[in-house]
Amino acid sequence: MAVSNCIWRWLQARGLRGAQAPDPIFRYMGKGRRKSRVFVWGFAHTGALGLPHLVLGRGGGQKPRQFQLRPRGVELEQRVRAGGQQEIWMDRRRHCQIGVTESGISSAACGYGFTLLASQTHDITKVWGMGLNKDSQIGFHRSRADRTKGYEFVLEPSPVPLPLERPQETRVIQVSCGRAHSLLLTDNEGVFSMGNNAYGQCGRSIVDNETYSGSQIIHRIEDLDDKIVEVTCGQDHSLFRTEKGEIYSCGWGADGQTGLGHYGVTCKLTRIAGDIAGVNIVQTATYGDFCLAVSKDGDVFGWGNSEYLQLSSVTEATQVNIPKYLPFKGVGKIKQAACGGTHAAILNREGNVFVWGYGILGKGCNLSESGMPEMIPSTLFGCSEFMPEVRVDHIRCGLNHFAAITNRGELFVWGKNLRGCLGIGSMDDQYFPWRVTVPGNVMDVACGVDHMVALTKSFI
Repeated sequence: MAVSNCIWRWLQARGLRGAQAPDPIFRYMGKGRRKSRVFVWGFAHTGALGLPHLVLGRGGGQKPRQFQLRPRGVELEQRVRAGGQQEIWMDRRRHCQIGVTESGISSAACGYGFTLLASQTHDITKVWGMGLNKDSQIGFHRSRADRTKGYEFVLEPSPVPLPLERPQETRVIQVSCGRAHSLLLTDNEGVFSMGNNAYGQCGRSIVDNETYSGSQIIHRIEDLDDKIVEVTCGQDHSLFRTEKGEIYSCGWGADGQTGLGHYGVTCKLTRIAGDIAGVNIVQTATYGDFCLAVSKDGDVFGWGNSEYLQLSSVTEATQVNIPKYLPFKGVGKIKQAACGGTHAAILNREGNVFVWGYGILGKGCNLSESGMPEMIPSTLFGCSEFMPEVRVDHIRCGLNHFAAITNRGELFVWGKNLRGCLGIGSMDDQYFPWRVTVPGNVMDVACGVDHMVALTKSFI
């Protein structure tokens, strides 16, 4: 029989050799640590899910599939994995097991048919892109057939090379995606932009008739007076929050979404004033063509398109070109805001979710329009007399749907289920929050037009 190592040595010392030698001892790197994983679902045809077999099919007669209706894991190649430092652990018999120390994907963003993933690693590869790339919104990816051309569709997670001055010292903190442009925030080299710049949304001068397909331009945005700590892409505009809580913008302002007091185009980052002048803003939100901002004091401000009652609490106008304080009553101090195409959500410091605007708002089929925030009952997120501690920690919006993450790491979704973007196993719209079955604790989620990405930690 097998015995422990110390007992076996005691028996040997006394000449008792009948006992079987102990089994080899292996120590696995990362054992006991919660692993990071990325899950995707929704429309697969553009390649935004990073699962090429869904687009191309597999051998054995398996046909291509346009939709992934439930969460599915995405694996990054080990050679470009975040934190790819290998460590070897050996036992006294010289047996060894190799493990990879992973920092994991820390930021994800879903654009209109494409995805960016980023890790806060010090390795050279920090960002991966997949999906639609007709405007080089996920960087230049060279075609194997013609080395002078780039791919317009990238079907699997591919490294995005960045023009960093100190590639092994700089980390990518956050990524954000718009309709056809992207922003990448680093810790010490500022912000980089890529993709379509027809309206100046990349923060650089507009070039008439510029060709974006196959472009290798990754623009470094000039430093402001204060360090940028958050970037947010709208449809064709961009927002930048600084360490002092000031907001800058650039891009298309046809609905007032740049907040600069006009409805024109701006290609240079310009500070926004209005009701947020002198206010310490701690978070911004935009995705379509209207914007929200949350202050340190828990107040909410909004500007941009208001055709769907997004800003009807302060005006009957359908366009607002400067930030306005939104005097919502009964919502408490706000912690976070999220914007979709025609709807919005806020989360207060007690973990309660409020929604307004137009669409499937999450309170049944009888509520499709509201000019004031409506609270979604906390019981729909799992709070009960048996689990009174459950509350929502994060909220997100896609173009036509909502997502909420609880303090238990559970993901709830509701709204328009365009091309299966809700991940609930069907194509049906969801009128109340519904829990998505994800094999792990959800830490964050990114919502797009018709697909989603979840960042998770394993249960154990």
